Amino acid sequence: MLLDTWLLYFIACIGLSLSPGPNGLLALTHGAMHGSRKTLFTIVGGATGFMLIIALCMFGIGALLKSSVVWLTVLKWVGGAYLIWLGIQVWRSPPITGEIDMSVSQTSVWHLYRQGVLASITNPKVLLFFSAFLPQFIDPQGSLMLQFFVLAGTFVTIECLVEGLLANMANRIRHWLKRVGRGFNRTCGGIFVAIGAALPLRA
Repeated sequence: MLLDTWLLYFIACIGLSLSPGPNGLLALTHGAMHGSRKTLFTIVGGATGFMLIIALCMFGIGALLKSSVVWLTVLKWVGGAYLIWLGIQVWRSPPITGEIDMSVSQTSVWHLYRQGVLASITNPKVLLFFSAFLPQFIDPQGSLMLQFFVLAGTFVTIECLVEGLLANMANRIRHWLKRVGRGFNRTCGGIFVAIGAALPLRA
């Protein structure tokens, strides 16, 4: 890949990572609830899901799903249902305190990792975006596998850094979040539910 092409892709990835989305919101919420260290497993889970989606898009399955109305509709409803469920879990979580709650901190890292994976792979907007976005930067004459590692690695690295900053920021303002009690949980949970409800209805 030419350097100027990669730089253009790099800038586009920064813009995509900075735009609001389920994974960024999840990292923010988990950073406040579990601390920035444990949220790394959420972030790695999301990165795993993004790697899978980029692989699907680059190797043709993304284009197939994009052309199949039935499968795309199914994916939208599954993704929407998961985000609503996730929002309800966040809504019902104990209020943020100045210190990490012991009952919350006992949440397994596998559970956090799994939530990160599911938040990314059940979002059809990500699949559609990458299936339309990645072909602009792929050289059909070059090694597809090598380009996959460059493109996927670039986006995942940027996404992990952005989500890590969000988690760290949320962890640092825990004492401020203590003042708003359950308000933070209900706000984040409500956003998840709203996204999940709107996702299947979008054309």
